[in-house]
Amino acid sequence: MKIRLSVNGKEYEKDVEPRMLLVDFLRDSLGLTGTHVGCETGSCGSCTVLLDGRPVKSCLILIAQANGSSVTTIEGISGDKGMNRVQKSLSESKALQCGFCAPGIVIAATWFLDRNKDPDENEVREALSGNVCRCTGYQPVVEAVLRAKRGDE
Repeated sequence: MKIRLSVNGKEYEKDVEPRMLLVDFLRDSLGLTGTHVGCETGSCGSCTVLLDGRPVKSCLILIAQANGSSVTTIEGISGDKGMNRVQKSLSESKALQCGFCAPGIVIAATWFLDRNKDPDENEVREALSGNVCRCTGYQPVVEAVLRAKRGDE
């Protein structure tokens, strides 16, 4: 099957197996390894990307379902500007430890803050509820996202 899609603003047309997962396409066909493969069941959120502007678990999306779509990965979330405000806040506050969950958390938090300019702690926790972090206990992550919303990273 031939697919066409935009990934991080770049157009691709490739022959693929239609049952290939989006996460495998990103990692294996395009070399974008920032999108992590964790649980492979959609539970952990480490594979979260934006598909047509909405966060999805790329381990649950067939590449055929993404045909004609636009995908933004962690490599494209900031463009050429360096780290975005969520990445800066997480980094400067040392909110993450091993970093395996970081791409999914950054994608989910960035998308959320773009839509909710003044969330409270409970709203941030809800927004990140699809992203599992086994290292931090979440409090430092939530605090970093709240700092990023205020811009005082």
